Amino acid sequence: MAVSFHVRSNSFPSRPHPQAAHVDEQLARLRSSEEASTSSSYSICKRLDNLQDLYESLDKLIRLPATQQSLAQEQNKKAVEQLLDGSLRILDVCNISKEALSQMKEGLMEIQSILRRKRGYLSGEIKKYLTTRKSLKKSFQKVQKSLKVTHAEDNNDETLAVFGEAEAITVSLFDSLFSYISGTKTCSKWSVVSKLMNKKKATCEAQENEFTKVDSEFQSEKTLKMEDVQNLESCIQDLEDGLESLSKSLIKYRVSFLNILGH
Repeated sequence: MAVSFHVRSNSFPSRPHPQAAHVDEQLARLRSSEEASTSSSYSICKRLDNLQDLYESLDKLIRLPATQQSLAQEQNKKAVEQLLDGSLRILDVCNISKEALSQMKEGLMEIQSILRRKRGYLSGEIKKYLTTRKSLKKSFQKVQKSLKVTHAEDNNDETLAVFGEAEAITVSLFDSLFSYISGTKTCSKWSVVSKLMNKKKATCEAQENEFTKVDSEFQSEKTLKMEDVQNLESCIQDLEDGLESLSKSLIKYRVSFLNILGH
């Protein structure tokens, strides 16, 4: 997903409106949390919550007369359309994430049921789950390739720069999410946006988490622990809840952009 706006950390230098200042604070908080935290289910869920709040604030910002006037200018029409396209792609990725998590949770619930009842074909369900995981990992790799942020032409409109930065941060979060679910190597120093802004090299490391832990246990079955399966299901539920809330905020945000284009 290409972000067609130059990401800037000094947005709204001449905009005194409280809503604009609030958006700046939220962007700074997201940048800081991205740089400071290692990937964990808690940190990703926290970032999802913060992103939801950001898009709620951006929606309010769009509704301001001054913002609408800026976005409605003829020279910004193409940029607004690109932001609109970007929001749709992000929504698609959000839905892909929710569907993948739902498939995994369904398999885990069936496995737990067999473990509790001590009846049923456990090995068959585990094999089915691991096959699903393998398929989803391949899908994630394809999606991650489409989530590349490219440096585009500088945009002098500070409002557009802020929306572009929000999109870049969102893309970075989904890249982290897919890497976390897959257990693949990921960069902990704001890998996508940081390199775009500061040309920094990011340190990448393999992840050991709820998903990979259960994968290892399922592959041997001898070390399978009900507690770990339950922890993973709880982790998936938290991620699903965060994605669902973010999706709703993104839809409102997208509708506000559509309204601008409709005028």
